[in-house]
Amino acid sequence: MVIPLRKQTADGQGGDEDAPLRYGAIWGDGAARAADARLALRAFLGQARRTDHAVVPKSLAVDAELATSEMVTNAILHAPGPCGMTLELTDDELTITVWDSSTEKPAPKKADPRRIGGHGMHLVHTVSDRVVVALRATGKLVTAHLSLTANGKSTAFGGPAVAAFLPG
Repeated sequence: MVIPLRKQTADGQGGDEDAPLRYGAIWGDGAARAADARLALRAFLGQARRTDHAVVPKSLAVDAELATSEMVTNAILHAPGPCGMTLELTDDELTITVWDSSTEKPAPKKADPRRIGGHGMHLVHTVSDRVVVALRATGKLVTAHLSLTANGKSTAFGGPAVAAFLPG
């Protein structure tokens, strides 16, 4: 099930120019693919450009794609059953939430360029201003917050997130 790209207000009627832009997708057991999530994010950000919503800078869009890909991949690899993703864009922030059926809290591992795999949550934390994990009885929600304002710490791709994995 996919929720169409459109403006939504708290009452679901649309039409509020200050309302966040929202998108949601739900994938059945075994149907989720990180590539599909990245395509959805690109379409979502394209919709923002075509409306009067905040435009996400290219460097932040690349960081958002990385976070999206890593979070959906984690849901695919570590949680049985369905999973989903919601995106929300306000004037100040892009939030990416991925939910799955695992009740285990993901923990970022220290960067190690010699290790194969296990870098996903470290990368998500590096490119995001804040990452929140909410455990539920039936699974969890992982939300990456990426600031659009100058006060945020979001980094461009190729910054600390990538440098931590390059041989020194």
